[in-house]
Amino acid sequence: MTGAPPDADPAALADPDSFRRLVMEPCAPVVIRSAAAHWPMVEAARANKVADYLARQSSTLPAEAFVGRQEIGGRYYYGDTLGTFNFDRIELPLTEAIARIAASAGQDSTPTIYVGSLPTDRYMPGFAQDNRLDFVPQAVGPRIWIGHSSVVACHYDTFDNVACVAAGRRRFTLFPPDAIDDLYVGPIDRTMAGQPVAMAVGSDPGDPRYPRFDAVRDRALVAELNPGDAIYIPKLWWHQVEASAPFNVLINYWWDGFSSGPDQPYAAMMLAMIAIAERPPSEREAWRAWFDHYVFRPDRHPLDHVSEEDRGILGPLKPDNYGRIRAMVMRMLR
Repeated sequence: MTGAPPDADPAALADPDSFRRLVMEPCAPVVIRSAAAHWPMVEAARANKVADYLARQSSTLPAEAFVGRQEIGGRYYYGDTLGTFNFDRIELPLTEAIARIAASAGQDSTPTIYVGSLPTDRYMPGFAQDNRLDFVPQAVGPRIWIGHSSVVACHYDTFDNVACVAAGRRRFTLFPPDAIDDLYVGPIDRTMAGQPVAMAVGSDPGDPRYPRFDAVRDRALVAELNPGDAIYIPKLWWHQVEASAPFNVLINYWWDGFSSGPDQPYAAMMLAMIAIAERPPSEREAWRAWFDHYVFRPDRHPLDHVSEEDRGILGPLKPDNYGRIRAMVMRMLR
């Protein structure tokens, strides 16, 4: 049996600080019903005028679009090999892409079209001012995703994500980060849109290609979202996104709610891959103990046996230790 993410407590939506403390810190998905119900874009969608609203807002800047043949059913994925894809990429003005999507919406005999991850400050100036969420930091700019019915393969993001359905319907199927070993993740550097995908998600029970997936299949959380609804997806949570209406629009916000500086955890993991991954198993276990002790700290601070003033660079990262550690790392890399 799959479950569903809980709905957010309205008290968590007062401002970015309360949202960070009450929703983001637990690091689990939360559905936020009617969060964007007041948006002019959502009101336009309810009146079946969202294509007109987008056309008025959009620039003629070129955008990359995925175009899929009728037979793929909007499931943008690999082709016959992991080096090919079952769709084409074309570039066309955003206004033209919107016109094509609107004109062919609901027509089974035409290709499906999908444009995504477009920053609205560049492609739709003025959108962010008219369509706001009070609990998202003002410095975080929205991105827009527009298309026919589609299935975006199960993937993760390295940023926290708030996704709002502005038109159509969306189903999110989510798996926790610790399910990674049983999801049969594809290549890191051969992807549809930048992130590796969980190849087993969407397969039938008992599929011989993915025997371990059956052990985690029931850990899925499924959220059904209508126009105006939103979902918070913590970084590293896997999510497959299905858009089921003939014309769909999603707005999302990505940011790192817990960053101490410009360096990202994913970059640290990639560096660890070349530094540690192919060392002998016993040495990898030794480094695992070091990472647990200094980085993950499951039980205590590594210097809880000395006073705070004697902890040196293992004291709080701010205001000075972040820069000190970074300088040490840069000297080592040189």
